Amino acid sequence: MRLSKLAVSSVLAAVVCAQDEAAPSQQVEHPEFTPYTGAVTGFFEQFIDGSKWQKSAAKKDDEFSYVGEWAVEEPVVFPGFKGDKGLVVKSPAAHHAITTAFDTPINNKGKTLVVQYEVKLQKGLECGGAYVKLLSAEVNNDDEGIEEFSSDTPYQIMFGPDKCGSTNKVHFIVKRPLPDGTYEEKHLVSPAHARLNKLTNLYTLVIRPNNEFDIRVNGNVVKSGSLLEEGLFKPSFNPPAEIDDPKDVKPKDWVEEPYMPDPEQAEKPADWDEKAPFYIADPEAAKPADWQEDTPDYIVDPEAFKPEDWDDEEDGEWIAPEIPNPVCEEIGCGPWVAPKIQNPDYKGVWSQPMIENPDYKGTWAPKKIANPDFKADEHASDLEPIGGLGFELWTMQEDILFDNIYVGHSVEEAEAIGNATFVPKLALEAEEEKLAGPQKETAPWDTDEGVLSAVDMFLADPVSFVLERVLGFFEVFSADPVSAIREDPVVAAASFGFLLISSATAFGLLNVVIFLLFGKKKQAAPVKAAKTKKSGDGPSKLTQADVVDAEVEAEQVAEAATASGVEGVPADLKKRKA
Repeated sequence: MRLSKLAVSSVLAAVVCAQDEAAPSQQVEHPEFTPYTGAVTGFFEQFIDGSKWQKSAAKKDDEFSYVGEWAVEEPVVFPGFKGDKGLVVKSPAAHHAITTAFDTPINNKGKTLVVQYEVKLQKGLECGGAYVKLLSAEVNNDDEGIEEFSSDTPYQIMFGPDKCGSTNKVHFIVKRPLPDGTYEEKHLVSPAHARLNKLTNLYTLVIRPNNEFDIRVNGNVVKSGSLLEEGLFKPSFNPPAEIDDPKDVKPKDWVEEPYMPDPEQAEKPADWDEKAPFYIADPEAAKPADWQEDTPDYIVDPEAFKPEDWDDEEDGEWIAPEIPNPVCEEIGCGPWVAPKIQNPDYKGVWSQPMIENPDYKGTWAPKKIANPDFKADEHASDLEPIGGLGFELWTMQEDILFDNIYVGHSVEEAEAIGNATFVPKLALEAEEEKLAGPQKETAPWDTDEGVLSAVDMFLADPVSFVLERVLGFFEVFSADPVSAIREDPVVAAASFGFLLISSATAFGLLNVVIFLLFGKKKQAAPVKAAKTKKSGDGPSKLTQADVVDAEVEAEQVAEAATASGVEGVPADLKKRKA
């Protein structure tokens, strides 16, 4: 995008190089906002007239799904032009949805599509979205569709920043029809990172008729390619032209094993000793000439003495401590043992040798046939008519401001708008940031500045926080598992750990149910065992303790039998209990 590079560079330099000489009494002069009056053939929103935006009334379970409030107001953090308003998200930790319909649907077939808008994160962004959806024209033809705008509303493009935890990306999703009439979302696999400062940032998407696209942030291209490039989107825009033949079956005589046991060596050799140890005593080792086997390794400490307060009757016999024998520091003492070496005759457990399989044919694969569902999407850039746009977001931080929204066919128009609105606005904001000086780093537990920590986000709305993190992870995981795990290892570990624990818990509960249903019949077994044990003891003299134990045992067995419904408790047990 041909934004004024000199102006943008100057602004960025001012952002980075804040000068200490800026006195607190200084103020940035903010000129009055002047609406853009250049030629615009597409949709352009500056939020200067009566609002054409409608907050969603969509309900779920008889409750409002989107309770987040919206307002059209000036920014309060690093403002730009005086009187310059934008659409602002006003509720923290809430779902927001708002939309506007185009006067005339935008037909993109054979044309360039340009989407551009400003995002200002006045309180940063810890977890939430700031992306826009280009809605299908069918929504424009149905007033109820606008009023009931939700996550289920049909759309053509989803584009813009999203941040939660370690996930930070600029979404680019294209929704395309399949041959069976359903729609499929095509996700950009490796999206660019969003800008998370508190200044205004300009996001631009350009899709050309030749299927080329580029994504720009503040006029700089951060991602580009072709919609049809294999591996750039997942799933790909075009299905494979050939697929495996589902009717093809591997022949029964197909051999996939490259090696086989040697039939000529089917038996273990007679001289193969499997019990031979891995290490043996070194037969060439000899005891050193000065080795003293009769000299102990430890001797009584000659400097030790019995304490004066030692009492043999109370403390026991006093024994002097031992110390390493100093004689053994230079020579060896005690029984001599030859060192170990690897056994040259060690062979280990015998196994039949393997040889190359003469019948090996390689790994079998079914033959390929033409894909009956193949339909080349050669014009992926030809979207269906676009009838409006909307923001359908969940965010933990409020005061996200959107402004200067453009949807049309002209890159030149978008560039002119950016140079006339974004560039001078960013310069004023940079001056405000420079005047404010270094920003205080907010502690994770300090929310005075409106920055919520992960703990605060969870406490504010635990269900939404967990769902946003988990669903966001699995969305990326379905497209690129490696990147998903690398970007958010905590959620990955928690998700897979939860699945593992849930499986183990379910298995344990199943065992408990099986035991309760089929395990009760075995409770009467101790009666017979106890009786058999007594009859086998022989004529021995019982002590008083034996009698007491027998009575207790009889009571326990009788109670167990009664509880389990066992009939015919032995008479001697009943009598003993009585």
